[in-house]
Amino acid sequence: MPRVLTRPAPLPPAARLQLMWLASPALPVGGFSYSEGLESAIDTGRVTTEAEAAHWLLHQLRLSLARADLQVVSRAVAAWQRHDLARITELNTWVTLTRETSELRQQTEQMGRSLVEWLRNRSGDALAHPADERLAQCAALTPAPNWPIAFALAVAQCLPTQATGDTLAAAQQEALLSFAFGWAENMVQAAIKAVPLGQSAGQRILQILIDAIPDAIAHALALPDSQRQAFTPMLAILSAQHEHQYSRLFRS
Repeated sequence: MPRVLTRPAPLPPAARLQLMWLASPALPVGGFSYSEGLESAIDTGRVTTEAEAAHWLLHQLRLSLARADLQVVSRAVAAWQRHDLARITELNTWVTLTRETSELRQQTEQMGRSLVEWLRNRSGDALAHPADERLAQCAALTPAPNWPIAFALAVAQCLPTQATGDTLAAAQQEALLSFAFGWAENMVQAAIKAVPLGQSAGQRILQILIDAIPDAIAHALALPDSQRQAFTPMLAILSAQHEHQYSRLFRS
């Protein structure tokens, strides 16, 4: 008889709401203040229209996020879940070493620190929310807890203590949906402000990114560590140029 495959059990509603919260542009981590080289691409004439902005961000999703940060988040969620600090340190170091400019490194470190601080302060009732030793471990990472690593901890804190198997697989997938959508929304807002574009144009670009996100996530989940990479030379060049750009709206 053919084997019947069952879908992973969905996450509890409270956990899914937490992941939606992490994707919110209102999360006080400063993501809205970065353009990740997009402002420099606009300044040099590479991105001047809605179509060019969509093309730029779609390639960034596929060539950068899917091959680097999304894969790191998926691995870090599992590592935090099993309290594997050695693995977390390895992943955090990889992110630090592959940020090719000071602005990109500043972004991932500042957002990581801010998320750790938010995780510390979001629970007002110490009895209802006992201290999580992983939070102190994340804060102690050197030179800083990077954004994908801190994000993965926030996801792990949403999960049942012993989540494994289908529950963990579902959590990894939905965590990447949250991470990718948060990135997409911030980047579209950056394009709206800097190109500039109208709100309707921004929504059309967001729809293009949403359509591409599931495939990017599937690629990240299947990607072995040996094939994880952060090779985007033009993005690195534009980011370096942005550090000396005369007029800037964004910090990267």
